[in-house]
Amino acid sequence: MNRTPSSAAPAREQTSAAPGAGHDSGPSLSNGLKQRHLSMIALGGVIGAGLFVGSREGIAAAGPSIVLAYAVSGALVMLIMRMLGEMSAANPDSGSFSVHAERSIGSWAGFTVGWMFTALLCVAVAAEALGAADVMHQWFPSTEPWMWVLLFMVIFTGTNLAAVSNFGEFEFWFAALKVAAIGIFLVLGVLAILGVLPGTHAPGASHLTGDGGFLPKGVDGLMVGLLASVFAYGGLETVTIAAAESQDPVRGVARAVRTAMWRIALFYVGSMAIIVTVIPWSAPSIAKSGPYVAVLDYLKIPAAGQIMNVVILVALLSAVNANIYGSSRMAYSLISRGQGPAFLGKVSNGVPRRTVLMCASFGFLAVLFSFWWPTTVFQWLLNMVGAAVLVVWGFIAVAQLRTRRRLEREAPEKLVVKMWAFPVLTWVALAGITVVLLLMLRDENQRIQLLFTGGFGAVLAVIGVLRQRALRSGADSASQ
Repeated sequence: MNRTPSSAAPAREQTSAAPGAGHDSGPSLSNGLKQRHLSMIALGGVIGAGLFVGSREGIAAAGPSIVLAYAVSGALVMLIMRMLGEMSAANPDSGSFSVHAERSIGSWAGFTVGWMFTALLCVAVAAEALGAADVMHQWFPSTEPWMWVLLFMVIFTGTNLAAVSNFGEFEFWFAALKVAAIGIFLVLGVLAILGVLPGTHAPGASHLTGDGGFLPKGVDGLMVGLLASVFAYGGLETVTIAAAESQDPVRGVARAVRTAMWRIALFYVGSMAIIVTVIPWSAPSIAKSGPYVAVLDYLKIPAAGQIMNVVILVALLSAVNANIYGSSRMAYSLISRGQGPAFLGKVSNGVPRRTVLMCASFGFLAVLFSFWWPTTVFQWLLNMVGAAVLVVWGFIAVAQLRTRRRLEREAPEKLVVKMWAFPVLTWVALAGITVVLLLMLRDENQRIQLLFTGGFGAVLAVIGVLRQRALRSGADSASQ
């Protein structure tokens, strides 16, 4: 295990100078992630459970216009990733956007967005583990779901407690399976659309314009589909966290961000286009079996349902693994900057094991809440982080607006990745985030999530501001 500090070390040292920082001189995180790990994490991170599982609701709401919804939300995500890539390539750090927000806005901002993202990933660990357990329960109905949850949590907690290269190796193969599955699906879909696949005929645009047209439920349906597609992209930020533990973080972040456009277009927009072109968007099989299984069944692919269940299971397990990793590294970064309990910040053999155990334990506790109080405590947790990704994106955009000017003035050589058409597209991204928030206010369920998340964010912000003022007062007293 290589315990040599990664090339992200200078960034971590700079962070310690920020208000409230608390780095010690103890061991640092390792640089055990190889370039192939980081490349596959970036590639496979786009293909999440939200794509396979959540897309059916979007198709039901928007019909064929779900392609437009995914394209629009994908464009917004590309802008966010470009901004985050610019800052992370300039200053790689396991705290990623939390560090950038702290440097450019204030320590309260880094505290707020960092702990909100940590909570989001911890709750996501519970949700994804429960989803994986449901798949296993379908295969083995005589077993109890909690048994599978416990097994998965033990496995991936152990993976994350070991060397970071173990996490990278798991994610490499998980991502490879997901990429292979979606790649085969895309190839079969294109062949079916061209009418060259045995037993199929070219559908043309009949399914895109028939059965209510391209916008069968009007603009309102498109807006619902847009919301569904936005949240399917959550989790892409983890690659900038992982980059800080790679052998060449600057190069890794730059490559991941630069390939984000074709990955999003190919995997998300491309697969949605194939689904609504090959079969009618209103086909009962989509609601019953899911869009991917419905298409494979239509194409008479043997055991389509079981094949997709395996892929969905892999996507869910990949998310559990990645979310334990991402939450533990964000928590470690916050703690090492003096924004959390110091005793949790110890690093052993290049791994912040105490934050791994903390985040995994919180995730498992959330799973228990889902069994004990599914409609109260667990639902509150889900609501509290329901719109957290939008809060994260908002902080990223504001941080980039401020950071870019400073980098141009102080260290232009660090701008190896640049935001397109700055600052115009940064403001466009902020406007897009605002539009999504306004759309959430129109839907009762989404409105509840927005209010819960807003309340949670406000509490964190107040704590962060009070901490920042206390630190400043202490510093002023010490200087007198």
